[in-house]
Amino acid sequence: MVIKARYAIILSMKSQSKSIYYISGAILIIVIFFVGFFIGEGRTPASIANRQLSDLNKVSNDDFAPFWKAWQILNERSIFEASTTKEKKIYGAIEGLAASYGDPYTVFFPPVEAKMFAEDIAGSFPGVGMEIGIKNKQLQVVAPIKNSPAFRAGVKSGDYILKIDEKSTVDITTDEAVKLIRGPKGTEVKITFYNPNDKNAKPIEKILIRDTINIPTIESELKTNGIYYIRLYSFTATSQDLFRNALREFYLSGSHKLILDLRGNPGGYLEASWDMASLFLPSGSVVVTEDFGKNEQQRVYYSKGYDVFSGNKGLEMLILVDNGSASASEILAGALQENGVAKLVGMKTYGKGSVQELISLTSDTSLKVTIAGWLTPNGTNLSKNGINPDYPVELNEKNTANGRDPIMEKAVELLSARP
Repeated sequence: MVIKARYAIILSMKSQSKSIYYISGAILIIVIFFVGFFIGEGRTPASIANRQLSDLNKVSNDDFAPFWKAWQILNERSIFEASTTKEKKIYGAIEGLAASYGDPYTVFFPPVEAKMFAEDIAGSFPGVGMEIGIKNKQLQVVAPIKNSPAFRAGVKSGDYILKIDEKSTVDITTDEAVKLIRGPKGTEVKITFYNPNDKNAKPIEKILIRDTINIPTIESELKTNGIYYIRLYSFTATSQDLFRNALREFYLSGSHKLILDLRGNPGGYLEASWDMASLFLPSGSVVVTEDFGKNEQQRVYYSKGYDVFSGNKGLEMLILVDNGSASASEILAGALQENGVAKLVGMKTYGKGSVQELISLTSDTSLKVTIAGWLTPNGTNLSKNGINPDYPVELNEKNTANGRDPIMEKAVELLSARP
């Protein structure tokens, strides 16, 4: 059965304006191809840097009395008074204030860290090739990047990171972890991992050699069983165009069975996931909702209405997900699942969908603040829940032996059973 897609649209659609929208769900990517840094539509880095703080909670002098008392006591009694400065004390107070919110992604950047973060956004640096996040107060690998030092060393999605060199990761922030892991190409970093899914596992040290990481974006091919396969590794600024090209090849192949593999995909640009979802959804369908809590009204992102398979009931689509599918991956998977376009096969997704904004405090310091979360069309909070697959697949030592891929096997079984 051939799907009569809106072929001209797939061929001719140009990229939407690439406003500076990112969604890595605050998962900091060690290599660095993009960072969990989000800016609202139509804003620019300059406008964010110059944004004025407003609507601050009013506090009285009495509220600050304990702070100033502590300041005075430390000044007068601490034997380490000579080793600090007024600037360090103020920075420390701001760091503590940010930490009081209990959000590992709301952090203060002193001058050195602020400079590193700005460089991360601007370019790419040597690293070990894995995305990290914090889950249940534990530093965790979201996904290793294909062919990276971490990937070759056998690092897995979901692995806990217990130590970086000799430093414990207890109460560490992702930003601090990035600073410790990143370094010059060719140098070593020793990381202690633990697999929480293996009852017999013990902590294991791995020596990783930092390298410049080439991040794959997409792979696609027609399998011998007539199923077309697309694997998307990240949501970059060019992902929409590459995905459209892959869909064009899918159309030309004559197949009507499609597998989209989002396993180990940590996210990226909101614009990319929004655009891709719009290829399958009619105008007016909800893709995702940006929830600002009590701060302001929710913002709903509706399909742009490309809907290239409109009117065709022959599309059979499955999306592969696992615990390394995060943020933009969850937005795309959730949108297509809850709008009835595709079923999900695999494991529960990572559960990370939050929006950070970078705000300048001084000329050389900044504050990264979580300002919103993402909700699926049916209202599922991605950060709190993740997404459950329609067809769950449990991985174990037996069914993954000899390079077997039980999630892919399940998807092929499901599609092969359909006409």
